Amino acid sequence: QRYTQSNGRRPFGISALIVGFDFDGTPRLYQTDPSGTYHAWKANAIGRGAKSVREFLEKNYTDEAIETDDLTIKLVIKALLEVVQSGGKNIELAVMRREQPLKILNPEEIEKYVAEIEKEKEENEKKKQKKTT
Repeated sequence: QRYTQSNGRRPFGISALIVGFDFDGTPRLYQTDPSGTYHAWKANAIGRGAKSVREFLEKNYTDEAIETDDLTIKLVIKALLEVVQSGGKNIELAVMRREQPLKILNPEEIEKYVAEIEKEKEENEKKKQKKTT
Protein backbone atom coordinates (compact mmCIF):
# COMPACT_ATOMS: atom_id res chain seq x y z
CA GLN A 1 0.00 0.00 0.00
CA ARG A 2 2.86 2.35 0.77
CA TYR A 3 4.14 2.07 -2.80
CA THR A 4 0.86 3.12 -4.42
CA GLN A 5 0.26 6.11 -2.14
CA SER A 6 3.36 8.17 -2.84
CA ASN A 7 3.93 10.81 -5.50
CA GLY A 8 5.40 9.84 -8.82
CA ARG A 9 4.11 6.28 -8.73
CA ARG A 10 1.80 4.64 -11.21
CA PRO A 11 -1.84 4.22 -10.14
CA PHE A 12 -2.93 0.71 -9.17
CA GLY A 13 -6.54 -0.37 -8.95
CA ILE A 14 -8.11 2.16 -11.30
CA SER A 15 -8.70 2.71 -14.98
CA ALA A 16 -8.49 6.27 -16.19
CA LEU A 17 -8.74 8.14 -19.48
CA ILE A 18 -6.13 10.86 -19.79
CA VAL A 19 -6.55 13.51 -22.48
CA GLY A 20 -4.11 16.17 -23.60
CA PHE A 21 -2.25 17.73 -26.49
CA ASP A 22 1.25 17.40 -27.91
CA PHE A 23 3.34 20.53 -28.39
CA ASP A 24 2.24 20.63 -32.04
CA GLY A 25 -1.45 20.55 -31.04
CA THR A 26 -2.12 16.89 -31.81
CA PRO A 27 -4.78 15.58 -29.41
CA ARG A 28 -3.87 12.45 -27.44
CA LEU A 29 -5.98 9.97 -25.48
CA TYR A 30 -4.47 7.38 -23.15
CA GLN A 31 -6.08 4.73 -20.98
CA THR A 32 -4.39 3.39 -17.87
CA ASP A 33 -5.51 0.07 -16.45
CA PRO A 34 -5.34 -1.31 -12.90
CA SER A 35 -1.96 -2.94 -13.50
CA GLY A 36 -0.44 0.43 -14.35
CA THR A 37 -0.01 -0.17 -18.09
CA TYR A 38 -1.28 2.40 -20.55
CA HIS A 39 -2.45 2.42 -24.16
CA ALA A 40 -2.99 5.18 -26.71
CA TRP A 41 -6.40 5.43 -28.42
CA LYS A 42 -8.23 7.60 -30.92
CA ALA A 43 -11.49 6.99 -29.01
CA ASN A 44 -12.32 4.81 -26.03
CA ALA A 45 -14.64 4.26 -23.09
CA ILE A 46 -14.27 2.79 -19.61
CA GLY A 47 -16.78 1.71 -17.01
CA ARG A 48 -20.15 0.02 -17.21
CA GLY A 49 -21.28 -0.31 -20.82
CA ALA A 50 -17.80 0.42 -22.16
CA LYS A 51 -17.76 -2.70 -24.33
CA SER A 52 -20.90 -1.62 -26.22
CA VAL A 53 -19.61 1.93 -26.62
CA ARG A 54 -16.23 0.66 -27.83
CA GLU A 55 -17.89 -1.65 -30.37
CA PHE A 56 -20.00 1.26 -31.64
CA LEU A 57 -16.91 3.46 -31.98
CA GLU A 58 -14.99 0.71 -33.80
CA LYS A 59 -17.79 0.51 -36.38
CA ASN A 60 -18.53 4.22 -36.73
CA TYR A 61 -15.33 6.18 -35.99
CA THR A 62 -13.85 7.63 -39.18
CA ASP A 63 -11.96 10.81 -40.03
CA GLU A 64 -15.14 12.06 -41.74
CA ALA A 65 -17.19 11.37 -38.60
CA ILE A 66 -15.03 13.79 -36.61
CA GLU A 67 -14.43 16.52 -39.21
CA THR A 68 -16.27 19.17 -37.17
CA ASP A 69 -17.08 19.70 -33.51
CA ASP A 70 -20.77 19.05 -34.21
CA LEU A 71 -20.07 15.74 -35.95
CA THR A 72 -17.71 14.66 -33.18
CA ILE A 73 -20.23 15.50 -30.45
CA LYS A 74 -22.95 13.64 -32.37
CA LEU A 75 -20.73 10.56 -32.69
CA VAL A 76 -20.00 10.60 -28.96
CA ILE A 77 -23.67 11.02 -28.03
CA LYS A 78 -24.71 8.26 -30.46
CA ALA A 79 -22.16 5.97 -28.81
CA LEU A 80 -23.42 6.84 -25.33
CA LEU A 81 -27.04 6.35 -26.37
CA GLU A 82 -26.11 2.72 -27.05
CA VAL A 83 -25.92 2.20 -23.27
CA VAL A 84 -27.89 5.08 -21.72
CA GLN A 85 -31.63 4.39 -21.58
CA SER A 86 -32.97 7.82 -20.65
CA GLY A 87 -31.78 9.89 -23.60
CA GLY A 88 -29.63 12.87 -22.75
CA LYS A 89 -30.72 13.10 -19.12
CA ASN A 90 -27.86 10.92 -17.90
CA ILE A 91 -25.19 12.19 -20.28
CA GLU A 92 -22.53 14.68 -19.28
CA LEU A 93 -20.17 15.88 -21.98
CA ALA A 94 -17.18 18.20 -22.10
CA VAL A 95 -15.22 19.47 -25.09
CA MET A 96 -11.48 20.00 -24.76
CA ARG A 97 -9.55 22.28 -27.11
CA ARG A 98 -5.89 23.21 -27.05
CA GLU A 99 -5.14 26.36 -25.06
CA GLN A 100 -8.82 26.94 -24.31
CA PRO A 101 -10.82 26.29 -21.17
CA LEU A 102 -12.76 23.05 -20.90
CA LYS A 103 -16.31 23.56 -22.18
CA ILE A 104 -18.98 21.53 -20.41
CA LEU A 105 -22.13 21.19 -22.50
CA ASN A 106 -25.29 22.08 -20.63
CA PRO A 107 -28.24 19.65 -20.59
CA GLU A 108 -30.17 21.73 -23.15
CA GLU A 109 -27.31 21.48 -25.66
CA ILE A 110 -27.09 17.73 -25.14
CA GLU A 111 -30.87 17.33 -25.54
CA LYS A 112 -30.66 19.30 -28.82
CA TYR A 113 -28.13 16.79 -30.17
CA VAL A 114 -30.20 13.85 -28.89
CA ALA A 115 -33.28 15.22 -30.68
CA GLU A 116 -31.30 15.61 -33.93
CA ILE A 117 -29.99 12.05 -33.63
CA GLU A 118 -33.45 10.64 -32.97
CA LYS A 119 -34.84 12.57 -35.95
CA GLU A 120 -32.08 11.16 -38.19
CA LYS A 121 -32.86 7.63 -36.94
CA GLU A 122 -36.56 8.08 -37.74
CA GLU A 123 -35.75 9.36 -41.24
CA ASN A 124 -33.43 6.40 -41.83
CA GLU A 125 -36.14 3.98 -40.68
CA LYS A 126 -38.63 5.58 -43.09
CA LYS A 127 -36.12 5.24 -45.94
CA LYS A 128 -35.60 1.56 -45.08
CA GLN A 129 -39.34 0.94 -45.03
CA LYS A 130 -39.78 2.61 -48.43
CA LYS A 131 -37.03 0.42 -49.90
CA THR A 132 -38.66 -2.78 -48.66
CA THR A 133 -42.13 -1.87 -50.00
